[in-house]
Amino acid sequence: MEFYQSLYLQASYFIISIPFALFAWLLYYDFTKANIPPGMKHPAKIRAYSLCTHLVYGLVMFLEMAGICHKYHVLRLALNGVGPKKTSRLIIKDLLFDGVPVRVYWPNATTTGTRRGMVYLHGGVGLIGSIYAYQRVCRYIARKSDTVVICVGFRLAPEHPCPAQLNDCITATIYFLKNAEDYGVDPKRIVIGGDSSGGTLATVVAQHLVFRRALPRVRAQALFYPFLQAVDFNLPSYQQNQSVPTLLKKRAIRLGLDYYNKKIKDMDGIMRNAHVPEYIWVKCKKWISADNIPEEFKARGYVPQVPAPFSEKLYEMYKEVFDPIFSPLLAEDCVIRQLPETFILTCEYDIVRDDGLLYKKRLEDNGVPVTWNHDHEGFHGILFGIDYGRLEFPGARRNLEKFTLFLQKL
Repeated sequence: MEFYQSLYLQASYFIISIPFALFAWLLYYDFTKANIPPGMKHPAKIRAYSLCTHLVYGLVMFLEMAGICHKYHVLRLALNGVGPKKTSRLIIKDLLFDGVPVRVYWPNATTTGTRRGMVYLHGGVGLIGSIYAYQRVCRYIARKSDTVVICVGFRLAPEHPCPAQLNDCITATIYFLKNAEDYGVDPKRIVIGGDSSGGTLATVVAQHLVFRRALPRVRAQALFYPFLQAVDFNLPSYQQNQSVPTLLKKRAIRLGLDYYNKKIKDMDGIMRNAHVPEYIWVKCKKWISADNIPEEFKARGYVPQVPAPFSEKLYEMYKEVFDPIFSPLLAEDCVIRQLPETFILTCEYDIVRDDGLLYKKRLEDNGVPVTWNHDHEGFHGILFGIDYGRLEFPGARRNLEKFTLFLQKL
């Protein structure tokens, strides 16, 4: 009897110790993988967010390896979070724009004429994210700027391979441009925008529309910390912020390749730009170079890097990333100079900060007016927490307020 009691106690101690061991491992993993620079505000909240992110990623990888479900199914549910409360300040409807699901937000206030409109393309690397997940961002923009906001529910990879996402965004945007007046919107005052990879999609859609002469011209584009190029992963922001939450450099590259349904081969080589042939460097030198980044953004330890020796194998595997539909910073000047007025948000503690800075310069060099807002305390994804109570970072509201001021001038 004593033997069984002892065995029972040992088993109980073992079971009880498992959560503590997992939490200790999570702390160790997070502190070794994620670095919070001294200049970031609210470090405790950011650390907690990073811990939760690593916990969710660990869980979904386990579920996928166990054959229970695909990792992106769980990540999508996690990103959806808890829905906001009902509001009387907006009329919200789910519709189809030429077969593409959209959610439309109308300000519930009388107006004597038509309103401006905005097509919002959500982030998530084309793998996660949804109309549901981005309700708070779209609601905030609609009610604060008196704008009709259309959030596009484009199909997601890997179930729907690229460029299904882009095609859905183009289809929904063209439908809205053609039928804007049916939704109380002036077709000459439509903005297209998005955050992170949604900013990528918005950039590509805007570039595509410069050739559609029969359509109303897009009034402006709004790019919130967009990813815009896959040529140089050693720009100052990639070096300085490679381990800064919420978007770590290695994870960002991995997600991008998942979007293209590419297996990871030689991650170190990709991170050192071994996938880039000489002709790409020559072509893009005037557009994609640390020389085009203001010196103030190199102060946190930037060291010029020599690319790793070129790998023909890596290039053949990943050459699609140089297409402007994935790297819109590589579009030709004849396209860039026809783009509409642009709002760009960059964040200091974000690996893709310099993509925004380089695009800003390229647009200005081609005569496109740019309103630039740089958040010196911000990080990738900061807008997502808007209206989430204590989970919201002050920068979310501050940045969106500046954007709504931009909208109100259009």
